Amino acid sequence: MTAAIVPAERTVTPLGIDWAGWQNWLGEHIDPAWRPGEWNQEFWLFTGDLNSPRTTAVGCGTPRCRAILSSRGRCHSCTRAQEKSGLTWEEFESQFVPSARPRGSDSALCEVVRDSVRCGRVSIGVTLCKGHYNKWRRHCRRHGRRLPIAEWVDAFDIEPFPQPPECSVGGCSNRRISEKSPICNYHQRRWLEAGHKGTANTPQLRRWAAEQPPLLTAAQFSLVQLPSPLRQELAHGIQQRDELGATMQPFAMRAIVSAALTTATTSLLLAADALKNSMRTTNEKSVLRQLTWSVHQGYIAFSGHDLRGEDQFDPRAAGLKGATRSGRRKQFGSVDLTVIPQPWLRQVLKRRAEAEKPTGPAFRRWLRACVIAGHGVNRLPGGGIDTTALDFAHMQAAFDEIAASVDEDGRLYGAGYRGDLWTAFCQTIDFGRLADLLDAPGSFMRRPSQRIPDEDTNEDELGKAVPEHVIRQLDAQLASLGASVTYGAMDPAHVRAMFQTAYVVLRDSGRRPLEVVSLPRNCLERERDEVSLIWNNHKGRRMRRRLPITSSTVAAIEKWQTLRDGLPEAPSVSEPYLFPAITSAGGSDHLMSNNLSAGMRTWVDNLESLNSDTMDTEGNVIPFDRSLIYPYAFRHSFAQRHADAGTPIDVLRDLMDHDDPKTTMGYYRVSLERKRKAVKTLSLMVTDRQGTATPCSSTAYEQRSVAVPFGGCTEPSNVKAGGHACPIRFQCSGCGFYRPDPSYLPAIEDHANSLRADRETALAMDAASFVIDNLTAHITSYEDVAAKVRERMAALSEDDRAELEDAAAVLRRVRAGGDHKLLPLAVVPQTGG
Repeated sequence: MTAAIVPAERTVTPLGIDWAGWQNWLGEHIDPAWRPGEWNQEFWLFTGDLNSPRTTAVGCGTPRCRAILSSRGRCHSCTRAQEKSGLTWEEFESQFVPSARPRGSDSALCEVVRDSVRCGRVSIGVTLCKGHYNKWRRHCRRHGRRLPIAEWVDAFDIEPFPQPPECSVGGCSNRRISEKSPICNYHQRRWLEAGHKGTANTPQLRRWAAEQPPLLTAAQFSLVQLPSPLRQELAHGIQQRDELGATMQPFAMRAIVSAALTTATTSLLLAADALKNSMRTTNEKSVLRQLTWSVHQGYIAFSGHDLRGEDQFDPRAAGLKGATRSGRRKQFGSVDLTVIPQPWLRQVLKRRAEAEKPTGPAFRRWLRACVIAGHGVNRLPGGGIDTTALDFAHMQAAFDEIAASVDEDGRLYGAGYRGDLWTAFCQTIDFGRLADLLDAPGSFMRRPSQRIPDEDTNEDELGKAVPEHVIRQLDAQLASLGASVTYGAMDPAHVRAMFQTAYVVLRDSGRRPLEVVSLPRNCLERERDEVSLIWNNHKGRRMRRRLPITSSTVAAIEKWQTLRDGLPEAPSVSEPYLFPAITSAGGSDHLMSNNLSAGMRTWVDNLESLNSDTMDTEGNVIPFDRSLIYPYAFRHSFAQRHADAGTPIDVLRDLMDHDDPKTTMGYYRVSLERKRKAVKTLSLMVTDRQGTATPCSSTAYEQRSVAVPFGGCTEPSNVKAGGHACPIRFQCSGCGFYRPDPSYLPAIEDHANSLRADRETALAMDAASFVIDNLTAHITSYEDVAAKVRERMAALSEDDRAELEDAAAVLRRVRAGGDHKLLPLAVVPQTGG
């Protein structure tokens, strides 16, 4: 049977817009008394305040100028002002108040004064108005020299002109050129640049002036040139933006107005996309997106339907919350649900989101689940369009599609994520049934067999743990961590110190990234000579846990605590935490894990060199894959470090704070290939108790590795009994069948120390001399064994010794993770008491 692929068709609603009714609705909803700054609806002019946070027209008035806020460089105007002031840039930025007077505004009045009456017209280049300048220039030519203005006025009885009225352009504060012209100098230049001639007070000039914007300051914009209803739509959107608490953004508004005039846009309902393509900066696009959203919401309120179609979903209009502390969604726009092939599934998802109001990330997961499952159902005949024909096969197709879903790189999603997608889809189907939105047979339901199996994660897999030689390279270049990170208003030196301290804690404690960034401010607890780290296991919901840490880690934390106590830029909500948040308005009270990850990623990517421990065929060191270094990897490194050292599994379980020992066991797993390689290497280094080399085959090495704690054993009866039949009761260092190798060195040294403690106890008990002598001889023999093993290792080359140590670490990990007993100890059950 051939599967019928049903294409996902998008419904397009025709634009049957009642323009007259729409403009009337806009007129009724534009508040004439609205005053975010100064709003003159007669001239469609917004006048803000340069120092007002509502307008954000700060700095010198030049976009990208760093005089107040930006980090993209300073403009020439601010540079000249700073040089003239003699202040440092820090002082200048804190004190500089830009002038609101733009180019083109009126300068001083004409200097012609007679009988204490000054000319009322505005001067041009030589401090004279245009009329007086022309007269003065003619007299200068006639006399052949440049006449002083005061001498010229007295000599020729020059009369001052009266002050002309204001420019006839609405909202323009400039004075007219003269009583005969209706416009000012600024608008005269615009009139002439438009190809017109003369400035006489003609009907044509008056009509032109009525459609022109005034001379705008840095905190002003005008909508007067725009056609209706675009002018009304923008005014409505601006008022809605103000109600949402956003800033006015005059620069962005002027760019939007200019683009609308260039593209001949008449309404945001018709040409929002074309206008968006004309925007140059992210800020301009953001403001336009919000205005367009407000206008569309207004049109829905006016007409009752969405011009974008029924298959569009607006998360903000539906009340979905963001991830910030306020819950306010910053993004405006709709989600196109036509990516889901089945119309009924689109509507069920839409209604569920409107009813349950999930967060943005949760809705994206629901949408992703429905898209993948919908395409799986779409592969069957009929495509799952008819709900009455849905059955178990369609549900199985949805499950198979989710179970095989991959990311953009073609890699299978993790089992946990695929399980979440399957759960989200099934819950959406259940909601459709409960809300009577889905009329499907009972066979279209989830079955117990449809379950995403958990992955058996191999913690020894390449890339999980950052190798120790790579960590040493990172430590050598630690000073550059955080150097290129901007963190709110925090001083760059403090940012570097914070990120470096977080790295040290990650590296030395093995805590999860969230557990590190949420450390309490007083996270150190002292008890005699031991210092413990106080941390919270958020995953296991176990708070106030304690972890012994080294003195170097304690010193790093204490150094940061001293800096932390003097941070003036830290938000007040971060008071209880060691690492403060970037702002009080974010979604977290402390440093966020993603900020730490981003800072570390930038640092690692910019390091000059980072090498692996392998070489290519030409003997060149291969660079280490930097993508394998991320905060959580240091938790694996911590666990691997202990597993390689032979730390018992129960001890490591406590250090990692694992619930299930199987999780800890993962760090002790070694691939068969690595184990074989390690056995091959160590089998050549086997000695007897006298230090004489007794190499063996890999098979013999495995056979001798019975359950004895300090080395291999070749005694036949004991090997056959699996280490439970030692004739001399495990006094291995005195046995001729004893076969130690370098992988047993830590166990040999620990046993020697244990024997020393036993000897001290025996002396305190006044034990017989033969007991003391036996313990002493035992200690000496183990010390001799260890010394001879080290002598053989010291005789190797550096590369061979490094290979041997790696092989020894692998086998120690295998033994530490084994489920067999190291000694044949009898288990004594506890009794009450």
